[in-house]
Amino acid sequence: MRAALEIRERRPDVGVLVLSQYVEKTYAATLLAGTGGGLGYLLKDRVSEVSDFLDSLTRVRAGETVFDPEVVRQLLARTTHADPLSGLSLRETEVLRHLAQGYVNAAIAERLHVSLSTVEKHVNAIMDKLDLPRDPSYSRRVLAILRYLDG
Repeated sequence: MRAALEIRERRPDVGVLVLSQYVEKTYAATLLAGTGGGLGYLLKDRVSEVSDFLDSLTRVRAGETVFDPEVVRQLLARTTHADPLSGLSLRETEVLRHLAQGYVNAAIAERLHVSLSTVEKHVNAIMDKLDLPRDPSYSRRVLAILRYLDG
């Protein structure tokens, strides 16, 4: 799933068809929320006919979206409580994960092979997307980590 998200982020023009054992709701929602070429998410145990699978590949290649009905059902069931993390990009989620592990910005930059200013921009975007208060009595960084751990 992470590879599919990375492909969508780096090359949105490339169609992606995920074949998975189970529904990974957070990744599936992030994948669906993106933009770009064809997209599909099928469950392995529900793909019983080779012709159906090949049809799904053809449709994704043509730019269409193909989702297993069970994936759609589980994603819709999840919308009863909005996930604040679903609005983060893959890179922002990675930065937040590193924050939750206790890394400072410089260490995150080194681990992700990006500049310190890039990490700082991601951290600011995370704070804004999570709609964290700009109140000096709160640590926005800690609030973001708590949201991540709660998600």
